[in-house]
Amino acid sequence: MVKELIEADQAPDFELPTDGGGRAHLKDLKGKAVVIYFYPKDDTSGCTAEAIDFNGLRAKFAAAGATVIGISPDSAASHEKFKRKHDLEIALAADPERSAIEAYGVWKEKSMYGRKYFGVERSTFLIDRNGRIARIWRKVKVPGHADEVLAATKAL
Repeated sequence: MVKELIEADQAPDFELPTDGGGRAHLKDLKGKAVVIYFYPKDDTSGCTAEAIDFNGLRAKFAAAGATVIGISPDSAASHEKFKRKHDLEIALAADPERSAIEAYGVWKEKSMYGRKYFGVERSTFLIDRNGRIARIWRKVKVPGHADEVLAATKAL
């Protein structure tokens, strides 16, 4: 069992494929603030709303010196389709092996209609310029979340 990450911990590094054949490598972003939001699945209602909210604020995150990366277990091809469908310009990283998802402790037992299963717990991590976790949001409720993360990013 991996210990649950807490604020001030060093953020676990990861290197994952992104849409468009790119790579998201946390180590390459040292010196920048990074917002990593983990979401369960491309093109579902909550995940779409969250992606659209982060995407709509991308210029403000950039102005605050931050990079935004969404991570889910979906493939890079799925991300590409999702981005095209919703005109998203933020980076989406594919983690089908769940290496980053498990390193950040967001693969959790969930329950829906009395059925238990494992999946991604919607969570966001704000990483400071030194690679440390500045803020953690777990069990995220989508409405207003991207604005709250932006405010915390500006306060770094």
